Amino acid sequence: MKISTKGRYGLLLMVDLAVSGVSGPVSLKSVAERKGLSDHYLEQLIAPLRNAGMVKSVRGAYGGYTLARPPEAITTGDVLHVLEGPIAIVEETGDGLEAFWLSLQDKIDEVLRTTTLADLVELYGKDSKNGYMFYI
Repeated sequence: MKISTKGRYGLLLMVDLAVSGVSGPVSLKSVAERKGLSDHYLEQLIAPLRNAGMVKSVRGAYGGYTLARPPEAITTGDVLHVLEGPIAIVEETGDGLEAFWLSLQDKIDEVLRTTTLADLVELYGKDSKNGYMFYI
């Protein structure tokens, strides 16, 4: 299983909206500049997130994007499923290790289901105080 840049940058975008969007809408250009990403690529990521009801757009001179729900109400699994589709570590194997793979998948699903954007923001804050960069 490998999470693509869509999933990684999508989570990074959502965490940035949770942190920076407190004071109002955030432009994708400002996120791109802060994170060193392509604003064109972020535009491709924001559309499915908006369609899924996780972000909302605000038009106008001071427009941009905000989270549509509180960060506590959006899980990492919500974001990754929209951008990546179903996350599976292996297809059905039919071998003697299938119980192990299913158990591992259950643990991954649990982490994705229980880790919210608010949790990542808290982690981001702790890393920022120590002078570390936050990467997903």
